[in-house]
Amino acid sequence: METVVCSLLTVDLNDYCYRVCSRCERVLPGDKNGVFSSSSSLCKFCKSKQPKLLYRILMSIATDTSVKTVVCFDRAATVLFGCSADDLFHFTKLNPLAASMVNEVLDGEMFRMTLNRPQNRNAQHMRVTSLVPLRSGFQPAIVTLTHLCTKNASRSTTNHSL
Repeated sequence: METVVCSLLTVDLNDYCYRVCSRCERVLPGDKNGVFSSSSSLCKFCKSKQPKLLYRILMSIATDTSVKTVVCFDRAATVLFGCSADDLFHFTKLNPLAASMVNEVLDGEMFRMTLNRPQNRNAQHMRVTSLVPLRSGFQPAIVTLTHLCTKNASRSTTNHSL
């Protein structure tokens, strides 16, 4: 385990979440294209039909000595985004530009991160086990994204009415 002070460089939201059973949190299969379907929502272990999404985000960080790619799972990512993976998924569906704005919103933010080596020997990246913002005015990404998307929506409404 190592604790680092770092700057966030990029967040990859191309494949940022995965489906689990909301009761037992075992991973549920996805469709061939990575699209989530209701046909694969039945948990084979507890028979629940209620899936939920959890974060799994690749991020690039810069410490005082190196640039690293790390993976950030649900608990730490929720601190970063300020909402559940389900909420972010629905927000980005309603606001398609939001996903592309995440890097602008979080670029350069400073954090103290605790990193652990992966338990799976085939895994390539260190795991973020805790994430603490260092800027006193830090706001989770969803707060800024909501503000920006609301502002953009009111601008486009104003422009259309002219």
